[in-house]
Amino acid sequence: MDYAEYPRLVVEDIVRLRRRIQDSQLPHKLIDRNLLIGTWNIMNFGRVYPAWEENPGSPKRNLRAMACIAEIVRHFDVIAIQEVRRDTSAIRMLQKDFLGSDWGLILSDVSAGSGGNQERLAFIYDKRRVQPSGLAGEIVLPPTDQEEPVQQFARTPYIVGFQSANEGFALLTTHIYYGDVPADRLEEIKALAAYTATEIRDRAKQGAEENNLIVLGDFNIDDRGDNPLFQAFTSTGLVVPDQLLNVKTTFGTQPKYYDQIAWFMGDLDLLYAERAGVINFAGAIYQEITRQQMAYRVSNHLPLWTEFVVDRSTERFAHTLGVDPAMPDPMAIVPD
Repeated sequence: MDYAEYPRLVVEDIVRLRRRIQDSQLPHKLIDRNLLIGTWNIMNFGRVYPAWEENPGSPKRNLRAMACIAEIVRHFDVIAIQEVRRDTSAIRMLQKDFLGSDWGLILSDVSAGSGGNQERLAFIYDKRRVQPSGLAGEIVLPPTDQEEPVQQFARTPYIVGFQSANEGFALLTTHIYYGDVPADRLEEIKALAAYTATEIRDRAKQGAEENNLIVLGDFNIDDRGDNPLFQAFTSTGLVVPDQLLNVKTTFGTQPKYYDQIAWFMGDLDLLYAERAGVINFAGAIYQEITRQQMAYRVSNHLPLWTEFVVDRSTERFAHTLGVDPAMPDPMAIVPD
């Protein structure tokens, strides 16, 4: 959708939103230089009221909300999205009408059962910078040693492979079961951490498709540090980068740390740029209503981002020159 079609109220939203994106220190996309990966739970991402004006009924999400969502998503190279509903009209409108033909979409099937909430998991990616590798699959836990079936995830985690420049990576996204109390989430978090540390991590070490595994999504973890849910998440070696350890991913009277981006630090061949953060849009858009009311139009979660480096020229030059690429200035060996 063309910016010229946006009503003034929407333009004002976007202007303030761009300031928040800039405040988040999210880098610009640089051709052949960097890779921006994100995750965002977009609350109840299903139907859309197809007008700029407010819908007196349901759904509350309208074109104004979609314009705000698109403004955030287009800053990423690839972003995992949770809470996509059985009705895919919203995410398809986002891809086709607001982002355009340069953007691709990969969707999982609907998670059945009462705990699945009829949700899908999705990836939206900028085709000018990222391409799918061909790998895609849902995570199904194997039976016990006695060949007995085990309890599966309420919402089946989804793994997809991508390529950017000459770098390959796999993104595993999930939306952990919420339950009535935090303890209800523990078993799923433990199961996913164990599965990624054994099945997927071991396959990657043997040269399988799932190299450079990054785990991201909504884990419904209330806090980090000594929180038992966070401890279960990191118990098998998954590491959340320091830049995200104190980042709150929801807003409200008691902000939470539900959303995560993590990887097995020793196994990741991608060059982490040591930059990550959150885009806090609360208060920048829909200023005439409460933040809780805004959540039904956009989301109650905030998107997380991480930056990786795909330009390895310095590393390769250093190898040719016979110096350590980790030096402060490895190219200083070359005289002017």
